[in-house]
Amino acid sequence: MSSLSERPAAGAIGVPLPHESAALHVTGTALYTDDLVMRTRDVLHAFPVQSPHAHARIIALRVKPAYDVPGVVRVLTADDVPGVNDAGVKHDEPLFPDEVMFNGHAVCWVLAETLEAARLGAAAVEVEYEPLPALIEVRDAIEAGSFQGIGRHLERGDVAGALDQAAYVYTGEFEFAGQEHFYLETHAALALVDEYGQIFVQSSTQHPSETQEIVAHVLGLASHSVTVQCLRMGGGFGGKEMQPHGFAAIAALGATLTGRPVRLRLNRTQDMTMSGKRHGFHSSWTVGFSDDGRLVALDATLTADGGWSLDLSEPVLARAMCHIDNAYEIPHVRVDGQIAKTNKTSQTAFRGFGGPQGMLVIEDILGRCAPLLGYDANELRRRNFYQPGDSTPYGQPVRHADRLESCWSQVLSLGDVDERVAEIAEFNAAHPFVKRGLAMTPVKFGISFNLTAFNQAGALVHVYKDGSVLINHGGTEMGQGLHTKMLQVAATTLGVPLERVRLAPTRTDKVPNTSATAASSGADLNGAAIKHACEQIRERLAQVAGGKLGISPLDVRFADGLVRGLSGDGVGWNELVNLAYHQRVQLWAAGFYRTEGLHWDANAMRGEPFKYFAYGVAASEVEVDGFTGSYTLRRVDIVHDVGDSLSPLIDIGQIEGGFVQGAGWLTLEDLRWDTKTGRLSTQAASTYKLPSFSEMPEVFNVTLLEKAHEDGAVYGSKAVGEPPLMLAFSVREALRQAAAAFGPPGTSVDLPSPATPEAIYWALDRARGGASWSG
Repeated sequence: MSSLSERPAAGAIGVPLPHESAALHVTGTALYTDDLVMRTRDVLHAFPVQSPHAHARIIALRVKPAYDVPGVVRVLTADDVPGVNDAGVKHDEPLFPDEVMFNGHAVCWVLAETLEAARLGAAAVEVEYEPLPALIEVRDAIEAGSFQGIGRHLERGDVAGALDQAAYVYTGEFEFAGQEHFYLETHAALALVDEYGQIFVQSSTQHPSETQEIVAHVLGLASHSVTVQCLRMGGGFGGKEMQPHGFAAIAALGATLTGRPVRLRLNRTQDMTMSGKRHGFHSSWTVGFSDDGRLVALDATLTADGGWSLDLSEPVLARAMCHIDNAYEIPHVRVDGQIAKTNKTSQTAFRGFGGPQGMLVIEDILGRCAPLLGYDANELRRRNFYQPGDSTPYGQPVRHADRLESCWSQVLSLGDVDERVAEIAEFNAAHPFVKRGLAMTPVKFGISFNLTAFNQAGALVHVYKDGSVLINHGGTEMGQGLHTKMLQVAATTLGVPLERVRLAPTRTDKVPNTSATAASSGADLNGAAIKHACEQIRERLAQVAGGKLGISPLDVRFADGLVRGLSGDGVGWNELVNLAYHQRVQLWAAGFYRTEGLHWDANAMRGEPFKYFAYGVAASEVEVDGFTGSYTLRRVDIVHDVGDSLSPLIDIGQIEGGFVQGAGWLTLEDLRWDTKTGRLSTQAASTYKLPSFSEMPEVFNVTLLEKAHEDGAVYGSKAVGEPPLMLAFSVREALRQAAAAFGPPGTSVDLPSPATPEAIYWALDRARGGASWSG
């Protein structure tokens, strides 16, 4: 393979293109999993019987009454499973449980001719429960010693000694909430069985290969008997990395038993009560600073609320621990991590995958401590940045640390930050009932899967006799623009116009053993695999072109649909491909890529788990009403490092979307469970507030960091999916600044998360009354 990051002078990469399905989206013609039901005959509809208890033993299950409902065809129970009755990779998630573990847990599933018949059939099923003690709050789980999985420990230096010597020491506690994915498309699957007994599942999944694996072991089949396809998803955000598997397995089991296609699509309430969220965390910490405001030591314990089963809680916790430093050099660090087991949905991957939770802890610490140290919070952050030559607490060198300062300086300049800070001070002095705040926060986020084995990808590229190109890869499209970038990579590598390349839906029988489209690695991994496949084809065609043009194959160049030498005449791409076919030259190739240079000891929490770090800085300005705590996001300025962008328009969209989603998590989205029943109280858009156009900043400036080529990544680009979400810390910190402005100078504000208007009001009310957090 030629140099992965080498970028040609011309090609489709780096061109600001719209999303490849944009026209389909806005015209309503883009097909999603559930749209295929209307194109499929004799479909049965699945509906769950859900538990009303947070924790209970099933004493009796009577399904016969369901069969009395017209249209009901089959009720699926544990007795129907021919293989393994489990939908989790940790084998701790029974597909049909005999002990329900959260309010909303599916006990069995009803299949019927219509969705309404299935609903009525589910309502007719009789279940007797023996209620058992339940733990809903993470604090209760900690007190009860209810933990699961493997706890982790990360340590560098002499923390106790450094804290003893520190000029200032503060201790605190911080508990913050999870987040509902609220993708536009809920979980959906459509399963069919062919005449040979082969299972074909259309699934809204970020990880088709793992969906295939779970479906196969539930049915007692080999993986080659199951094919999973994902057309596209209406959002995923990590929620469809692990959680679709069980739903696909239910549909496949129903199709196997009835011989008819089975459709399973959760309505919004079912999706919210049955599927996992971002992990909420509890943290306790002690931090030490030097006389000049330098971080010297941090001792922290992180407890992730894992819910009822493990899912991905262990790697989420590990990433949180690895990101507790964010962008700051902390010489002495000790972090202990543990996973609480509670009677709630099994919490799962969500954009950032634990990174935001770890980074939020250090940002909260700095925001609280800055006034106590006598520093402006922006200055305190800047003086603790990683410098070239520094390493993380787990031992990875912080390469390109200077980009932190570059991003910071550009935001200061482009955002006129110093001038606006002065204007805000004048405004606050003149307005006793309305205050403004401006905060800047950095991001340093590691890119790669925690588990080294997942950092691999495959691709299959076909060139047809007429010169058209079809690409298959293992990544899935959830609206993030991955397919757009992959089309650009293929067109650039082959030197053909973009319109000559088409991308096929993601299928396990085309590219096997793929990793999830997650960890922001979709473009890095699949782009490199596509490039590898295209290079193989190009090398073969160069031999043909060399013979045709009478030059060395090494002198052949591919660009703009023409193949030529360093000088002189060339040959058209279509003509060359046809010529190669008649010379019996292979016109398809399988590509493969594995990320090099990664090593990680999960037990010791040491190594280099990330290929590189993505950097960014955001400045946010807010205005807060002193009577209600409501706020307006007035302006946001962002400079973000995406390397040499593969597709600038896509990347800017990802930065904007990630930022707004992060602001939602930190300021609006408040998951509430009834602590007595374990019922999710916020199970609809009417009770769970999401960011919308009204929360968008009045001024929103996004700039991509220039001269940011990344060696060792496809065409010098960098991942962009997750890192921008953490730029939203600047909104929360700006709200802290505004709340503090209601009190005397030097007021330290303890701000909950999410910082809802109610939380902001009580924080500013304490500040106004002269109360200040003291640590």
